[in-house]
Amino acid sequence: MYKSFKMELAGRMLVVDVNRVAKQANGAAFMHYGDTTVLSTATASEKPREGIDFFPLSVEYEEKMYAVGKIPGGFNKREGKASENAVLTSRVIDRPMRPLFPKDYRNDVTLNNLVMSVDPECSPELTAMLGSAIATAISDIPFDGPCATTQVGMIDGEFIINPSQAQMKVSDLKLTVASTKEKVIMIEAGANELPEDKMIEAIYKAHEVNQQVIAFIDTIVAECGKKKHEYTSCAIPEELFEAIKEVVPPEKMEEAVFTDDKQIREENIRNLKEQLEEKFADNEEWLSLIDEAVYQYQKKTVRKMILKDHKRPDGRALTQIRPLAAEVDIIPRVHGSAMFTRGQTQICNVTTLAPLSEAQKLDGLDELETGKRYMHHYNFPSYSVGETKPSRGPGRREIGHGALAERALIPVLPSEEEFPYAIRSVSETFESNGSTSMASTCSSCMSLMAAGVPIKKMVAGISCGLVTGETDDDYVLLTDIQGLEDFFGDMDFKVTGTEYGITAIQMDIKIHGLTRPIVEGAIKRCREARMFIMDTCMKPAISEPRKEVGEFAPKIIQIQIDPAKIGDVVGQRGKTINEIIERTAVKIDITDDGFVSVCGVEQDKMEEAVEMIKIITTDFTEGLVLTGKVVSIKEFGAFLEFAPGKEGMVHISKISKERINHVEDVLTLGDVVKVVCLGKDKMGRISFSMKDVQ
Repeated sequence: MYKSFKMELAGRMLVVDVNRVAKQANGAAFMHYGDTTVLSTATASEKPREGIDFFPLSVEYEEKMYAVGKIPGGFNKREGKASENAVLTSRVIDRPMRPLFPKDYRNDVTLNNLVMSVDPECSPELTAMLGSAIATAISDIPFDGPCATTQVGMIDGEFIINPSQAQMKVSDLKLTVASTKEKVIMIEAGANELPEDKMIEAIYKAHEVNQQVIAFIDTIVAECGKKKHEYTSCAIPEELFEAIKEVVPPEKMEEAVFTDDKQIREENIRNLKEQLEEKFADNEEWLSLIDEAVYQYQKKTVRKMILKDHKRPDGRALTQIRPLAAEVDIIPRVHGSAMFTRGQTQICNVTTLAPLSEAQKLDGLDELETGKRYMHHYNFPSYSVGETKPSRGPGRREIGHGALAERALIPVLPSEEEFPYAIRSVSETFESNGSTSMASTCSSCMSLMAAGVPIKKMVAGISCGLVTGETDDDYVLLTDIQGLEDFFGDMDFKVTGTEYGITAIQMDIKIHGLTRPIVEGAIKRCREARMFIMDTCMKPAISEPRKEVGEFAPKIIQIQIDPAKIGDVVGQRGKTINEIIERTAVKIDITDDGFVSVCGVEQDKMEEAVEMIKIITTDFTEGLVLTGKVVSIKEFGAFLEFAPGKEGMVHISKISKERINHVEDVLTLGDVVKVVCLGKDKMGRISFSMKDVQ
């Protein structure tokens, strides 16, 4: 017997059906928000896989094209690999959920979200976020929830809770906030330079709504929740820690980990592990736990030193940023390039410009989002962290980091009318030791300016970390966290923006939420840091966008034609436009409203193509002077081509002021001559004259 639960959420009805479908899953919630329908399930293995030393949580967000009444494109006609939107949605579900599972839990857990119908008024992503939280909360899987998620938009300065697709399209804010009963646990945002205080207001507006949703989830758990199952703890035995401390005293571990060089630190830890493996060679059980035990020992050591002594592993002050360096034009012949270095994190970004026809086409569940002209791609090769493994293409982390840097820069990009290019920005990670996504934002901004993209303002990004103690008031914020502080700390709070406001936020935490003072402090700290980065590092390298695109970048000339003349330019089956392209080696894009973009590298060829288009779209009127090429000679006159598909005839009597008996006496095929339009003759035909040209 299934039960149905309802609540009004942002003016629309949220309905949750429990025990109606997918009863063999540990927990299942059949979600209906408006007409959006998502099946969310949570399943767990009975016991951990042998040898596993981490929590294997998998989150899936499956977009089915039938949900919007479409058949998938391509030959296969079925959904393939997850879209970028699906990957990013999976990450947003994962980030608030993961910290709420027990730290010593090692059973496999899969959260699956099947999108079955989409109402443009109700976000399927949000529905899946709520569904995963509900399915896990009512299951027998250990989980310290519930949590809830709310989206916030802003139009004309007014906040909108859970905006529709159409509202989100024109919103100045795209904010997603997840909360537990007491604290904010995840933030994801894109914004049009939103002031910090306004962003904080929006975050806690969402937090208030989340409390209403959590109260609703509590009623579902009270009626349908299962008793949480027992599990085998994978915690390290305390006696092993004590034995390790006899071999490696705390002061020796401090000496090993507190250095600003990542390679030296790793070598120090390797040496300590070798000593411990030699010491416990006869104890197979302890030997198998050495790696995890040393990791936990490092973590406790670093956290204690930061929290109690305010001492960071590399000796920096709490607000100090690692050494910075920036340069542009490091790669020849590309359209734009820049490199940004912050400590042992180094990103090289390359910008490529192309006609708008090369913008990315999107085929997803958001019917309003069919393409994008700015694409940011992020690559993270194994050599950047001194490891060796084959490249298998971008994973979820790379897609997520690329999307964050893309979101950071979109608000400052010029419009298509101002800059009619598709833009691809690629960040190559040369070296990584913390917050490469923020370095990508900085290098991408400089690369765009070097390529001549007239961005409106400079954008920088930085990450703020956190180490917490036993109480809410016992914490330390860390500006510009390096890898070790990220691994052993409690938060990675990334913020990008201009001098005027925030353009993007991504917050990951490992604890059960943040208090408001921590959120406000992190946002303030990030603003101070990004101002410092722009003023002392980025602006000295390149202070403003270049006035023109580079030598090797394509140039674009735009003209407006009468939309009724588009067919004349294209010609039958594209014959006319293809002939223009073949003759001039340019690319031509035409929009439905008559904007024509001619793209090429050689200016004279582009101008030739533009002139052809102008001639094709110009009506022949009396007095119009044109230049044409003789393409056919008859007894009664010569036919001239003014542009592909645009021809006219000069009667033999209008060729020369002197009488001639044969057209060939004056003209031969291929001659280029000037003529003037005489208007219509007695038969209504347009005629031209060579002899009357002034």
